[in-house]
Amino acid sequence: MRFKFLNERQLGSSLLRLVALLAGALAGVSHAADTVAPESWNLKFQSTYVWQEKSPFSASYSGANSLSTNQERSYSFTATAALGFRPWAGSEFYVDPEAAQGVPLSNLTGLGGFTNGEMARSSGPTLKIYRARAFLRQTWGDGGEQEAVESAANQLAGMVDKRRWVLTAGNLSVIDIFDANIYNHDPRTQFLNWSVMTHGAFDYAGDARGYSWGLVLERYHDDWVIRAGRFIEPKEPNQQDLDDRLFKHYGDQIELEHAHELGGQPGKLRLLAFRNRTKMSRYQDALDQSAKTGAAPDINAVRTGDQVKYGLGLNLEQAISPDIGLFARGNWADGATETYAFTEIDRSISAGTLIKGARWGRGQDSVGLAFARNGLSQAHRSYLAQGGYGFFIGDGKLRYKPETIVEGFYDLSLCKAAWISLDWQRIFNPAYNADRGPVSVATLRFHTEF
Repeated sequence: MRFKFLNERQLGSSLLRLVALLAGALAGVSHAADTVAPESWNLKFQSTYVWQEKSPFSASYSGANSLSTNQERSYSFTATAALGFRPWAGSEFYVDPEAAQGVPLSNLTGLGGFTNGEMARSSGPTLKIYRARAFLRQTWGDGGEQEAVESAANQLAGMVDKRRWVLTAGNLSVIDIFDANIYNHDPRTQFLNWSVMTHGAFDYAGDARGYSWGLVLERYHDDWVIRAGRFIEPKEPNQQDLDDRLFKHYGDQIELEHAHELGGQPGKLRLLAFRNRTKMSRYQDALDQSAKTGAAPDINAVRTGDQVKYGLGLNLEQAISPDIGLFARGNWADGATETYAFTEIDRSISAGTLIKGARWGRGQDSVGLAFARNGLSQAHRSYLAQGGYGFFIGDGKLRYKPETIVEGFYDLSLCKAAWISLDWQRIFNPAYNADRGPVSVATLRFHTEF
C-alpha cells in the first residue's frame, strides 16, 4: 500500500474545497428550512364573540342618530369556515360560509369610528348563515427569488416567485387585499375600532356585511407590489343588495406597496387611491334645497344622479424589533358626497403599537395601544349643523370638533387555538360634536381559530 503525502499547497487547497462543500451543505440545509411544502387544499375555522359595555355620558342635546347617553351593552358573534383547494397548477379556489349575529350599541349610530369591527350593518339578534366569500386566484410566476407563503385562511401554503402576476376574481372583501397591515387590520385579534383597523375615510365598495364582487390584478416585483381592482357597489347606501352593473356603478382602487428595512428591521409603505362612481347624494345639493324650502337638509331627497367620490391613503407598518411593531395611517376623501358603503369619516389619522408577549414569557399574548383622529369635510359639517342626518350620525345640530379615539387591549392566549382579550376605548367628541361626550367602552373578546 502506498501513502500519498500532500504538500502545504495541496493541503490548503483540499481544506478550502472541504470548507466550500460544508458551506454548500449548510446553505442547502438553511434553504430547505426556508421552504414550505405546497398544500393542495386546506380548511380553516374561526369564531369570535365580542361583548361591549358603554358607560353613560353627558350631552347637551341628542338627535335621531345620536349615540345614546345611557349605559348600553352590545354583543356580536361570527363563525367562519374557509375551504381552499387548487383546481390546477398555479390556481386557488376559496369558499367561506359564515354565520353572524349581534346587537350593536345605539342601533349602530352616533359615531364615525364605531367600536366593534366585527359588527356588520346587517347584524341582528337572529343567527344568519350566508356565503361570505367565493373567489378564484391565479398566479403566474415570472422568475426572481422564491418566498414562502404560509398556510392560513384563504391562503394555501407553498413557494412563489418574488416576481409574479396574481389575478383574483369573485366574491370577497376589498380590504382582504387592499390596505393590509400586520399590526392593525384584524378586529378578531387586534384593534376593534373601525377607524383603526383600516382607513376610516376609505369608502370601499361592499354590501352591509362588507363583501362585494370584483377582480384585482397584482404585480409583484421583488420589494415592490402594485395592485388595482374594481368592485360593485350596493344599490342603495349601506344596504345588502348589490348593483351588478360593473361598468356603470363601481368602486376602483389602486395601491402601490414597497417593502424596506429600517435599522435592520422590516417594514412596508403603501399608497392607496380610490374612486367610486354610483348614485349618491351631494351635501351641497341638500344644503341648496334647504335654503329654498326652509326645511332641514335631507340627502335622501337629492339622490338623483351618478356622482364620483375619491380619496387617498398612506399606510405604514414598521418593526422596531421582532416583538414590537409600529403602524400609522393617514387618509383623506373629498367629502362632497354621502357615505355610501363604509362609515362617516372624511379625513382620518391613526397610529399605534403592537407588542408581542415574548418579552415577559408569553409569546402568544399581545398588547396594543392606538390613537385615531377623525374629521369631516366642510360641506358635511354644514349639513349636520343645519339639522341634517346621515346614515350613521346626526344630533340635530353640531358644534364641530374632530372625533378622537384612544384604544388599548391585552390579548391573552388560553391555549394554542384560543384567546381572550380585554379592550378599552375612550371617545372624545362622538360624531364630531363637542357638546357630547366623552364616552368610554369596555370590551371582552373571545376568539378561536384552527
